[in-house]
Parts: sequence; C-alpha cells; structure tokens
Amino acid sequence: MISESTVFCISPPKIMGVDLFCGVGGLTHGLVQGGIEITAGFDIDPSCRYPFEANNAAAFVECDVANLTAEQITPYFVGADVTLLAGCAPCQPFSTYSRSGRNSEYESQWPLVSAFGRLAKKLKPDLVTMENVPQLADHPVFEQLLKSLVGYKKWWAVVECSSIGVPQTRKRLVLLASRLGNKGLKLTKDAVRDTTVRHVIGALPAIRAGESHPDDELHMAPSLSPLNLSRIKASRPGGTWRDWPSELQATCHKRKTGATYPSVYGRMEWDHPAPTITTQCYGYGNGRFGHPEQDRAISLREAAMLQTFPETYAFAPEGVPIRFNKMGRLIGNAVPVRLGEVIAKSLVAHVRIYSGQEKIESKKGAE
Repeated sequence: MISESTVFCISPPKIMGVDLFCGVGGLTHGLVQGGIEITAGFDIDPSCRYPFEANNAAAFVECDVANLTAEQITPYFVGADVTLLAGCAPCQPFSTYSRSGRNSEYESQWPLVSAFGRLAKKLKPDLVTMENVPQLADHPVFEQLLKSLVGYKKWWAVVECSSIGVPQTRKRLVLLASRLGNKGLKLTKDAVRDTTVRHVIGALPAIRAGESHPDDELHMAPSLSPLNLSRIKASRPGGTWRDWPSELQATCHKRKTGATYPSVYGRMEWDHPAPTITTQCYGYGNGRFGHPEQDRAISLREAAMLQTFPETYAFAPEGVPIRFNKMGRLIGNAVPVRLGEVIAKSLVAHVRIYSGQEKIESKKGAE
C-alpha cells in the first residue's frame, strides 16, 4: 500500500485512472492533457460513446454506474504506479434550474454520488477526484462521501472556473483525495490564459441564425422567429430585455416576477467571460446566450469551445444529423476540459512530491 513514506523510482510514476459518468469526455480530455493516462470512461448514455472514443485513447463502457462493481474497473488499472478514480455524478438534482416539480428525480439521483463513494471505498485507488455543483456541499450525501474515504487526506473547495482559465462564470465543487499524504494536495494554478469570449470564439467565421458552416457542422445556430430576430437586434452586449422598446417585451417581462430574469434574451460580452454554459445554451431566450455582435444565439461549436473543448473535438460522426437538444445536453453537461487539466496538473505535482522527482529536478536546477 502506498504511504507517505513511499518513494518511487527516479522515472516519473505512471498515473492511470478511470472516469465515472464520463459523458463526452471533457474531464478525461483535460486529465490527459494534464499528464494522467485515462484508460476507460463509464457512462449510461450511448450518445457519449462516439465523442468519448473519437477524441480520447480510452475505452467507453456503457453501463449504469449505480450497478458498477469494483471488479469491473480493476482491469483498467493494470500497469499503473498510481491509480486514480475520477468522475462527476450528474448534477441536475442539485441544480436550481431543475428542482421545481422534480422532487422524486432529485431524491433518486443521490445514490449516484453514493455509488462513487462506494466504488472508491472498495477499489482504494491512490487518488480520487470528483467535481460537481457547489450545492452538493450542503447535502448530507457529500458528508457521507467524505466519511467513506477512510485513509485519505482530503481537500475540497468551490472554484470559480474563470480564475483557472475557463472562459465562463462557472462555479464548481472540486474534491481531491489522496492515500499518499496531504503535501501539495490542493488545486494549483499555472499561468491563467485569457478567459474572454473574444479570445475563445472571436476568430470563428460568421454565420446567420438557422445556418451551419460548410466546414464544420457543429458551427450551427438555430433559426429565430421574426420577433426574436427583432429582439436580438435591439439587444446590446451585457444588456437585458429592459433595453428593448416596449413592443418587443413579453408580457411576463412586464410582471413583477419577470424582473428576476434579467439575463434571458441577452447577448454575451466580447471582453468578459461567458455565462455558465448550460444544456439550453443554444437557445437565445434561455439565458445570456446571444452572440456578442451577430444576430443569433451562439453556435454549438462556440458553446463547446467556451467549455474549453478544442475546436477540432468531434462530437458526431461525419454526415450524421445533429439535433440541437441532444447536442446541447451533451455539451452543457460536460466538465470543462480546462478544469480537468488543472486537476490533473495539481495531482501530478502532488504525486511528484512523494516520488522523489521534485527533489531530483531541484538538484539539477541548482547544478
């Protein structure tokens, strides 16, 4: 068993892991970019198989994680010096957007977090990481998860993703746990890249509402009704529907309750982070998802890039029709790639402390 006194050989230890609730591979892709080898992703949604396997050198295992056993995961750890269990249980039951009228589903999703803890307890990987919505920290299920990690040093915090290079105002709960010890066990930041909308999507070719770009089927935006086209033309970046002339305002906006939704039908701002990319991000009326200057909602490709997926990330086989609701769900539910990368770099740095590699490199630098 690895302990705080363990010292690895001179070569960097190989960290290998699996990704539970892997979706289209956002967390996996980031972990790989950060120096961790992911051998498999597990998810119940068959729609995730193509994007996961087409962009990552890992197997996609279609299964219900609630019924997954440790014995099914163990073969994917073969050859590892250090093992990692990573994942993000579906966060919809904790979302403020999905609580109304969904109490039964809200309650039924709690076992997915518990299933993650059950597998961690059974597998005893060297490292564990989980990310989720901040609200999870206020629920007993999170406390139970922490208690299940017996023998682990633990660190967790609510992270504003724009502070680590994700071009969104997106807060996430990040948990890191290690059986090695607590030295360096925290989310570290390297040079933070530009997190503005302009930096990420400003160079993409212009398209109109209802069009897709001939060179990239994912660079497509839904059509707008004549009324909504008039509304977006009357919108300014960072503004609200209050900027519109009264004839364009909806009846619900004029009620007192409408005042609590100022960001719907809004445009993004070029030189600021985007709002949180959701499963409804392709809809102009679903939030501040209007393009900063083109008269349309952001395209699916733009949404994916704001989730820090590479521009070339393939989400569907060539020629297969893309449906906005399906692809919006896959993109909006994904873990931002950049967050996975920062998590990986933090864990790699933590492991290096116990491998002796950090001391060796420090000595070389002094010479």
